[in-house]
Amino acid sequence: MTQQELRDYLDKFIATLREHDRDFLDARLQSLISVFPFNEYEYILMFVRDRSVISFEEYEELRNAYVSANRYLNLFGLAPRIFGQIWGEQHLRDLDSRFQKADKTVDPEHEGRYDLWIEGIRVEVKAARGIDTKKRGDIVSKALRTDSNRPFWMNFQQLKLDICDVFVFLGVWVDTIRYWVLSHNDVKNSPYLSHQHRGGVEYQIGITDKNVDAFAKYLVDPSSIAERVIELGRRDGN
Repeated sequence: MTQQELRDYLDKFIATLREHDRDFLDARLQSLISVFPFNEYEYILMFVRDRSVISFEEYEELRNAYVSANRYLNLFGLAPRIFGQIWGEQHLRDLDSRFQKADKTVDPEHEGRYDLWIEGIRVEVKAARGIDTKKRGDIVSKALRTDSNRPFWMNFQQLKLDICDVFVFLGVWVDTIRYWVLSHNDVKNSPYLSHQHRGGVEYQIGITDKNVDAFAKYLVDPSSIAERVIELGRRDGN
């Protein structure tokens, strides 16, 4: 169930309201100020529940259906730094405890320029979210499912090519997470690599609906990420 499907579903409830209540709700929505988690959808649900249009059991069924179809939607509401750095790194460590936070206790030469360490392999973690590039609004309203036919864009940025052995890209949609594992050389030689800033030392790779198939060879099941990272790191001389 997408956000639009949810809204269409709520519109059916609204249509059953008395005309006075529909006009009242419409006027309130016109001037509604939303602050997470209190938004338009929450307001409509509370309104139709108050008017006894739906039962609590029906609300629970609707909520469960939406949550199960959008289990990662909450990640679209995270601030960029929290999402890309704090969540992304911890997510990999939760998947496999062999991933360690990189610091001087595991690598005496570490200077804070890469994220994780596993069996001597230096790992950089990058996360990006699949958003509708043709839609206006905040990032949550532009969040996409993997089965959407809408154009999407994920920008894996601030890539420093000479300080890690393996890159792990986390691609987040509202219904799933995809994991791409690339060696240093895979990234360095990618036709989709570009300078993030003119003349700068940081690079970026954009994965879009037009080139996502080219990255299929780097996809890894979450249970196999650590082994693939170690394999690539050792293959390239570590």
